[in-house]
Amino acid sequence: QVQLVESGGGLAQPGGSLKLACAASGFAFSSYTMYWARPAPGKGLEWVSSITRDSSVTHYVDSVKGRFTISRDNANNMLYLEMNNLKPEDTGLYYCGQRTLDIWGQGTQVTVSS
Repeated sequence: QVQLVESGGGLAQPGGSLKLACAASGFAFSSYTMYWARPAPGKGLEWVSSITRDSSVTHYVDSVKGRFTISRDNANNMLYLEMNNLKPEDTGLYYCGQRTLDIWGQGTQVTVSS
């Protein structure tokens, strides 16, 4: 059974930090580029970040560059998103997923508020 399960969301103050985790199972995790995404008003899903299967290349949407870091642990089928210097506009439901296979988790809620 293909499954992605996100965790680590919660409430953070502006300037605070959170680290999201995504546990993958049921597919060859280490063979695929993985993504973090969040809904963007009027735009559907926004690709926040991606990481190639060997972690050699990462990409970030401009709004999170320098603040978020994506990483993965292929030995344990885990994907991570470290979020620092959080801003209220980072609030949203964050999904991990694989675009080619079109598989996504249920999301973890991040709320940034004072």
